[in-house]
Amino acid sequence: MPPKSIWNGTISFGLAHVPVKLYSATESKTVSFREVHVSDGARIEHKRVCSKDGREVPFKQVVKGYEVKPDEFVVLSKEEVAAAAGARGKVIEIEDFVPEGEIDPIFFEKTYYVGCRDEAEGYRVFLAALERSGRVGIGRFTFHNREYLVAVRPLDGVLALHTMRFHDEVVEAGDLELRKPGKGPGKREVEMAGQLVESLHRQFDPEDYEDSYREAVLELIERKAKGEDLSPEEPEPEEEPSDLTAALQASLGS
Repeated sequence: MPPKSIWNGTISFGLAHVPVKLYSATESKTVSFREVHVSDGARIEHKRVCSKDGREVPFKQVVKGYEVKPDEFVVLSKEEVAAAAGARGKVIEIEDFVPEGEIDPIFFEKTYYVGCRDEAEGYRVFLAALERSGRVGIGRFTFHNREYLVAVRPLDGVLALHTMRFHDEVVEAGDLELRKPGKGPGKREVEMAGQLVESLHRQFDPEDYEDSYREAVLELIERKAKGEDLSPEEPEPEEEPSDLTAALQASLGS
């Protein structure tokens, strides 16, 4: 069954409007665990309990509240939260077009495919214009009760949309208490490190990289399901920091 769209709306740039649909471009492969009772293996259930009277609260009586003071909340209905988006809830407003290389990857969050909806002519024109210009459309839209900065660009013959972080959501390296290196690196070490980088150079192919941790966890689950007794291995002792020059020489085989 083909994936279903998760959002229907319009991309607007200038006075032009392109009807589109949004599709997830990624899916999580993380191994998920559930909480179970160790004595009988039954699943643990979490109940909604009122902190004031200690009683369980039915789901239909649970609402969203924003804490303005300790234990004092402003309650908003789903309709009120949705109204805050206004018309932007159904429109991706492109404000600027920038060279793709100017966007630092730290700003990217999640990727979606953008498909055409209804009449496709506007979609084809917008896609072709972006491909020809080499630029990315920067705009914003509201999704799941949150406004996102977005980048819209061509990808494999279709449009892709990346949700992005706003500038005040990015932690600057200068704000951290990072240990700074002392004296500058030695010329010889830099040259050897550069040779090592060049020796490991290759074209990037995402299929070359697998989630080995996930595979190991699934293998453990399968073995234990068969009744194997799994004893945890002793952790390997941490290696002492090696001499950098010697390590680079060994890596280069010199």
